[in-house]
Amino acid sequence: MNSFSSFPLREELLQALSDLGFDTPTPIQQKVIPTLLTNPKDIIGLAQTGTGKTAAYGLPLLHHTDVQVKTVQCLVLSPTRELCMQIQTELTKYGDHMRGLRIAAVYGGVPITGQIRDVRANPQVVVATPGRLIDLLERKAISLEHLKYVILDEADEMLNMGFREDIELILKNTPAEKTTWLFSATMSNEVRGIAKRFMKQWEEFSVAQANVTNENIDHQYFVANHHNRFETLRRLLDFAPGIYGIIFTRTKQDAQEVSEKLMKMGYHVSPLHGDMDQKMRTKVMDRFKSKQLQAIVATDVAARGIDVNDITHVINYELPDDPEVYTHRSGRTARAGKSGICMSIVSPKQISNIRQIERLVKQKFHKSDIPDGAEVVRKRLFFYMEQIANAEPKDAFAKMYYDSMHEQFANVDKDELIKKLIWLQLKDTIDAYADAEDLNAGFETKAKSARGGEGGARFVRLFINIGEKDGLNAARLTQFITESTDVEANMIDRVTVRDLSSFFNVPADAAEYIKEHLATKKFKNRKVRLEEAEQPRPGGGSGGSWGGNKSGGGGDRGGYKGGSGGGTRFSRDVKSFSSRDGGSSSSGGGSGSRGRGKY
Repeated sequence: MNSFSSFPLREELLQALSDLGFDTPTPIQQKVIPTLLTNPKDIIGLAQTGTGKTAAYGLPLLHHTDVQVKTVQCLVLSPTRELCMQIQTELTKYGDHMRGLRIAAVYGGVPITGQIRDVRANPQVVVATPGRLIDLLERKAISLEHLKYVILDEADEMLNMGFREDIELILKNTPAEKTTWLFSATMSNEVRGIAKRFMKQWEEFSVAQANVTNENIDHQYFVANHHNRFETLRRLLDFAPGIYGIIFTRTKQDAQEVSEKLMKMGYHVSPLHGDMDQKMRTKVMDRFKSKQLQAIVATDVAARGIDVNDITHVINYELPDDPEVYTHRSGRTARAGKSGICMSIVSPKQISNIRQIERLVKQKFHKSDIPDGAEVVRKRLFFYMEQIANAEPKDAFAKMYYDSMHEQFANVDKDELIKKLIWLQLKDTIDAYADAEDLNAGFETKAKSARGGEGGARFVRLFINIGEKDGLNAARLTQFITESTDVEANMIDRVTVRDLSSFFNVPADAAEYIKEHLATKKFKNRKVRLEEAEQPRPGGGSGGSWGGNKSGGGGDRGGYKGGSGGGTRFSRDVKSFSSRDGGSSSSGGGSGSRGRGKY
């Protein structure tokens, strides 16, 4: 089938597809739609997000819907509110010419009263999240006794979110004689278990493997020790001043914490996760789609409802546990024939995970160095010069202020004016990246061998309240620390284990990270306590800074649509750029009053 017009769809649907400019079906649509139109039996469709699954089941679903019957005939279950709303929107567009068609969406995070009114208005199609649908069933606000079709969309994600019992409860409350269409990105044992329990002889359609590889995506990975992960993220954001992307975290807490830190430093970002109420999530998505945000920091679940075609970058703040989830993340960029970049921040331990993902996507990943300060400044310099060169001031603006501008700069040399202009834009970035440390994993171990003099000032000695009586020796204590914090074992030095306590040295910039993470742990039901040990001699073990962030945010930080600045210090080969008299500040938090123009 080369076009939608070749499908035996009802005329109203073909008209809507023509209005929308849809002509050629995607691979999953080509495989599924003909079967569901002529023989609407139980099926499983395997295809990743962004391959057109909604139309693959939505068009046949509407084709078989009887608009004259005022009962719920079709139920679509989806894992998230965003996806639920997106499905309703798409189905409404497809059914635009079907008079009498009503489609209701029910999901949590908003008052249930309005949704009760919607389902009592006799919609033929209901799109729902499992939890809210069960709530409506318990209130007897909705009846599924006349249901003919059930669609489980993103079935793997619903099961990953713990909806198995909810799905089983819902399916038990549907008629035995119904048709079930299950769509999933992966065919896990749990997904297959649902199919075996609630579906008849099904036919399986798979285009998942064909959609895994997108040759327009440049897969890059950066190796950094775990405690440098956030600083590496900042460095990558500063190195991509035109970024419009998604930063993926594993947990809702990480999404919130990372975004809050970035916002305080002047980046135009926002979190997106399940703990946010619907009003806030909708506001975030509206800001992102209108490009008021340069990036959102999201969990995999929350990102399922994002449908944006021109995302330039995907950044994996941490790799997902399931390699196939990586393909869903990376697939958010390079859509509609465009190119994109997927960056992953990994620890040395995770390089084997990269090799596993390479085999899955059938593409070679590029190991890239985390850019140093000089590279960041150069990148932002050329980006800003390009913005100036391509700027097209409005004629009214030029006429209104030309005389004043000309008078102000009449005696300023052209080259001097250019230098001043660029300096004002980049001074915070230049100053912030002065003496920036090398974030590439392995740098710490080189410094570790130089304990005397300056090198000795780069380590602190920590006290921990567990020791030999807890069954520890140096090796076991090191193992406990590395497993609890994900820091590398070669960063832990001079371990001393005593009866009731122990001591060990770590790089100064990792000390707070280690203390923060170990403070939440227990060892053999004993709460762990850490503190910095007193130094036996001046200059030994602690003191000074072993790198780390000493700067706030500001300046041209929001390179996409706002200011930037703060960060770690800048390497010495660009220190000639730096001016301590430039009015910028390389210390302190927040963004201050630094400029945040359009770029």
